[in-house]
Amino acid sequence: MSITIRQAKVEDTPFLVQMMLQSSRAGKKVGLFDLLFETKNDTELLEKLQKLAQTEAKSHCHYKNFFIAEMDDQKVGSLCSYEPRKATNEVFMKALEEVGCRDDITATLEVVNSCHLDVSRTALMFDFMEELEGFIDVGVLKALMQKSLLTARLKGYSVAQTIIEIGSLEAELLYEKLGFVVVDEKECEAYKETFGRNGLKLLSFTF
Repeated sequence: MSITIRQAKVEDTPFLVQMMLQSSRAGKKVGLFDLLFETKNDTELLEKLQKLAQTEAKSHCHYKNFFIAEMDDQKVGSLCSYEPRKATNEVFMKALEEVGCRDDITATLEVVNSCHLDVSRTALMFDFMEELEGFIDVGVLKALMQKSLLTARLKGYSVAQTIIEIGSLEAELLYEKLGFVVVDEKECEAYKETFGRNGLKLLSFTF
C-alpha cells in the first residue's frame, strides 16, 4: 500500500482535531486542550478544536499548517509544521479567544511556558505528528516528515525543531530515527503537577 501526502483542506478538520487531541494527551489523563476548554467530554473538545483549527488568527493549530497522510483513500496520519515567528503565543491566545475560551487562559499557558526552551525563531517547528492505530511502523510518519522537510527547504529553512515531554520515550526514539537530536531540556515543577510529566525537551534537525 502506497502512502500519499497532501496539504490539509478545511474538510479534513474533523480528522485533524482527533490527531491534535490524541497528541496533546499522549498517554496522559489530562492534556492541554482539556484544561484550556475546561472539559473532558471528547465531543465538546473536538467541537472546540474544529473551531480553533479554522480561526481568523492563524495559530499553530490552524488546518493550513497540516499535512495529511493517506493510504487507500483513508486518512491515517498528520503532521503540523509552522513558523514560530508567525504563529506566536500571542496569536494562539487570540485564536483561543475567538473560540470562546475563558479570560484567564494565560495562567494555564504559563504552566507550559514555564518550561522555557531555547526555541529558534529561524527554525520550522513540527507538532501533532500522529498516526492511526493499525498503521504504526508502515512508514506513515517518515513520509510525512520527508514531505514537510522538502516544503521547508523550498521556504528557505535548514533547521527543524520539535518539543516533546520528558519521558515520552517512543516519541523521542521516533524523532531520533528521523535525525533529530536533543538540544535543550527543562524540568518544571508546575508542569509536573499539572500533567504528571517532569518537563519538556527540545529536539532539532539540520537538513
